[in-house]
Amino acid sequence: MSSPAPWANLYCRRRSMSDPLQVFLDAIAAGDDARTEEAALALSRLGDTALPTLRDLLADADLDCRWWAARALAAIGTPAARKLLATALSDPDPDVRACAAQGLGELQAAEAVDDLVRCLADPSPYVSRIAADALGRIGAPAVSALIAALQDGGTPARAGAARALSIIQPEDAVPALCAALDDPSAIVTYYAEEALERMGVGGVLIQP
Repeated sequence: MSSPAPWANLYCRRRSMSDPLQVFLDAIAAGDDARTEEAALALSRLGDTALPTLRDLLADADLDCRWWAARALAAIGTPAARKLLATALSDPDPDVRACAAQGLGELQAAEAVDDLVRCLADPSPYVSRIAADALGRIGAPAVSALIAALQDGGTPARAGAARALSIIQPEDAVPALCAALDDPSAIVTYYAEEALERMGVGGVLIQP
C-alpha cells in the first residue's frame, strides 16, 4: 500500500487542529497542562456537544483523563454539564472530587448543594474543605442544608458547614452557630466563632 500523499497528512493535521475536542484529547495525552487548560476552556464554545466525550473520559481508568474531564465540564457550565460534573463528586480519586467541587462552586450550582453537603464528610480533608468553600460561593441556596449539617452531621460535616456559613454569613444561621460554640470539636467551635465574629455577633452567646 502506498504511503499517504503529503497533502493528506497536512489535511489531517489541520482538521485535528480545528477540532477543539481532538486538541483537548491530544493535550491530555501529551501531558501538557498549560495546553490542556487552554483546550479545556475552548470547549466552552462547543457546549453540550462535548458532553458525550467528556462522559466517557469521566469513566476512564486514567486519573488525568477524569480530572481534565471535570475541569472541562466546569468550563462549559451548562445545566447538563453541571449535572454531569456533580457525578464526579463520587470519583474514587480525591483530586477529581476536589476538581468537581471547585467547579460546581465557581458555577454557583445550587442544584448540587445536597451532593456538596455530603462531600463535607469526605474522607479527604482537602475535598471537604473545597466542598465547604464551594457551598460558601453558592450562598443562600445552601444555607438550610448547611444548618442541618451543623446540627446533625458528623464532626467533619459540622466543621465544613460552619466554615461555609462563615463565608455566607446568613442571619438565620446565628442560633445554630451559637449552639456550635459548645461543640465538642475544637475545629467546629473555631469556625462557629469565626462566623459569628464576621457577622458582628462576636462572643455574645445567643440561645437558639
